Amino acid sequence: MTYCVGIRTHEGLVMASDSRTNSGIDQVEICRKMHNFVIPGDRMVTILSSGSLSLTQSVMTRLEQEFHADEGIVKAATFYDAVRCVGRHVREVSALDREYMERDKVAFSVNLLVGGQVRGEAPQLYLIYAQGNPLRCTRLSPFLQIGEAKYGRPILDRGIRFGVTTLDQAVKYAIISIDSTMRSNVAVGPPIDLLVYANDDLAVTRYRRLDATDSDLVEVRSSWERELRAAIGKLPQIDVPSLPADRQATVAHTRGQNDLAG
Repeated sequence: MTYCVGIRTHEGLVMASDSRTNSGIDQVEICRKMHNFVIPGDRMVTILSSGSLSLTQSVMTRLEQEFHADEGIVKAATFYDAVRCVGRHVREVSALDREYMERDKVAFSVNLLVGGQVRGEAPQLYLIYAQGNPLRCTRLSPFLQIGEAKYGRPILDRGIRFGVTTLDQAVKYAIISIDSTMRSNVAVGPPIDLLVYANDDLAVTRYRRLDATDSDLVEVRSSWERELRAAIGKLPQIDVPSLPADRQATVAHTRGQNDLAG
């Protein structure tokens, strides 16, 4: 299982991913799910991956080969063209492997988050589906997720605002979102890869890998839980009145003592 999140704000992008690929009882494996392609001063593309590890490795290998041959992402005129290049490789891997996987009842599972910037444009963030087609992050929906998304989504829905949230705040949202997912699903786990990209950096300048015992991760987790419990104590009291006897039967199936004795 996997959980990756990308957040877009007026200041730039925050990209974060877990590293767990197998969480069986006797086997836990770790694999990096963040991949960066950079031409300093010209373009920066970060790809987060979820789905079948063999398939995402195939896509990333093809992209790396193309990148080092000065093709593909290197030649893309716009960030959208770079995203379409990534999607093309998803389709080509699908053409190679999907038939044989589905013949053996194995789903073709690939989802990618692609964030970054090409010089002359604003930073962008896309989700690429298993069919290779892209979905763009917007100011009204300023984050995207792949993998086990449900546990980490509520904090993002309530907190992220494109024109208000700063990059440093987005980092906290991303960490809490991933930590909440790890807390509720053992199939998502550390280390966490975290990249912070400011507008027009056109390079990877802020990156960190947090393992399970990282002091900042531990402090954010404990502070969040402590403040959440404190906030519950400050919320308005919800009045739940006692029901008169003649109304109790309207909200519950009730049997009397005589019924039980019979």
